[in-house]
Amino acid sequence: QVQLVESGGGLVQPGGSLRLSCAASGRTFSTYDMGWFRQGPGKEREFVAVITRSGGITYYADSVKGRFTISRDNAKNTVYLQMNSLKPEDTAVYYCASGYYGRLRRGSSDYWGQGTQVTVSS
Repeated sequence: QVQLVESGGGLVQPGGSLRLSCAASGRTFSTYDMGWFRQGPGKEREFVAVITRSGGITYYADSVKGRFTISRDNAKNTVYLQMNSLKPEDTAVYYCASGYYGRLRRGSSDYWGQGTQVTVSS
């Protein structure tokens, strides 16, 4: 079992930045890959980014590439999502998830956090 708790969401103006955190517990953090997903109003949940257990490989959705950065600190059992140059279309509930790289890229995971709201608006 893995427990995931996101934090760091909020209201930000277009062009601004936020850093989301996801704290994990329950299993050795360095033994699983981690991903971020989001679900905007009236939309299906979509993949945002994934990072391997060592942090050596990352992959991003085209919509966030060059603006968002996923990272992890295995000593703190935490994965981060640094979001820069935010746009109104980035408004969504952001979720972290744990599992395997390939499954996470396809949007599948057995463990999800409760989500944190990000609103980009002037």
